[in-house]
Amino acid sequence: MNAVAHDEPPSPLLTLIDLGHRARVAANADELAFLLVNETHRLLRYRQSALWFAEGGIRCLSGVVQVEANAPYVQWLKQVCQALPVADERPRVSVVDVDRLPDPVRAQWDEWLPRQALWISLPASAQHPGSVAGGLLLAGDVQHHPDLGNAAFYPLLEEWLHTWRHAWLAQFRPRAWSLTLWRERMGAWWHGARDRKWWQRRGPRIALLVTALLLCPVRLTVLAPGELVPAQPVVIRAPLDGVIAQFNVQPNAVVKAGQPLFSFDEAPLASRLEVARYALSAAQAEYRQQAQLAVSDSKSKGQLALALGKIGEKQADADYLQSQFERSHVLAPQDGVVLFDDPSEWIGRPVQTGERIMKIAAPQDVEIEAWVAVGDAIPLPDAAPVSLYLAATPFDALSGQVRYLGHDALARPDGNYAYRLRARLDSATTQRVGLKGSVKIRGGWVPLVYWILRRPLAVIRQFIAY
Repeated sequence: MNAVAHDEPPSPLLTLIDLGHRARVAANADELAFLLVNETHRLLRYRQSALWFAEGGIRCLSGVVQVEANAPYVQWLKQVCQALPVADERPRVSVVDVDRLPDPVRAQWDEWLPRQALWISLPASAQHPGSVAGGLLLAGDVQHHPDLGNAAFYPLLEEWLHTWRHAWLAQFRPRAWSLTLWRERMGAWWHGARDRKWWQRRGPRIALLVTALLLCPVRLTVLAPGELVPAQPVVIRAPLDGVIAQFNVQPNAVVKAGQPLFSFDEAPLASRLEVARYALSAAQAEYRQQAQLAVSDSKSKGQLALALGKIGEKQADADYLQSQFERSHVLAPQDGVVLFDDPSEWIGRPVQTGERIMKIAAPQDVEIEAWVAVGDAIPLPDAAPVSLYLAATPFDALSGQVRYLGHDALARPDGNYAYRLRARLDSATTQRVGLKGSVKIRGGWVPLVYWILRRPLAVIRQFIAY
């Protein structure tokens, strides 16, 4: 009896259990696909089988290691599977009626497959977004394979395909760029509950909310580096050519009108003034001599005018050098704060007439200066509001209004070009001149979408404009 039992075919239920176990321990999707098209033969005999998916076409063929997608047989099988029905909930077995297939497919059926065939549809899973529907095609001759036409085996096949599909979905990882995945997600998000009106669904509501938010008017603002500068400073320039000898004040010192600021080296001027005075004395002595001779000599009377002109020339030279000597001591023209660099950088340095040495600014006469980059030059209304956030006091902003914006962009020390902006303060401040920070400039009202996309669109336009 034991020998007879070994000769009997294994029970279909045991085979189903074994196939289910092999499906659960499969290492990857390729092994699962190979198992389905080849090992299903243990449950139901057939000649050929093919696994097809709506996205990707023929995935696996029985007896073939790798599917050639461009082969005529594979292309024809793809058309056959596309013409067969797909179940909605779970795998379903149905007999393929060749006569009801489209003419191009039916014409070549006898060339590729036997007439008897089964179609086991595999529906997509709602719990696995991005999964696609498919099916398993089993083909064989009834006279050689009577099991293929036996409907008693259909529930067994459905159970095996249900087990295999569960293992397949467990292995399944949807691709982030899958068109089907995004289409299903967007469709579910947009439609929501289909029994509601379109304005009651979540998708249209969110779309309307986002559209309203993007069209919401906001201030067009830009940021620029800025600082506090004197509004109307008095510029102290070199009154003559020479070498600065000493400074009588220190940087940022408070001075009064008439207070000495700095002085030039007096030695060259003093020597030239002394020479001019000697020349004037000589010219005056010569004039007196000619005047005495003119009493008795008529020729000497003609020389008096020449001597008198020479005295005037020497007097003018002496007066000019005297004024230059007085101007070598520079005095403060008004009260204010002295603004200049380190005195040691100026002492002993030769300067030319008109060269700027320092500034004197009134303590409360300050305003905001900013440098607006070329890419941030937005249209500004008259008296556009600005705010200066100093690095020393970032939580206390100084407000002001734009006084003017430069017409031409100027080169900055960092090599970039920017427009100079000046803004008057709305109120007096105790912050000293020279403090730096960031300036927020407010333009007109624009939609939020324009505020977000202005810079990206400007960058894109620079690349596509040429």
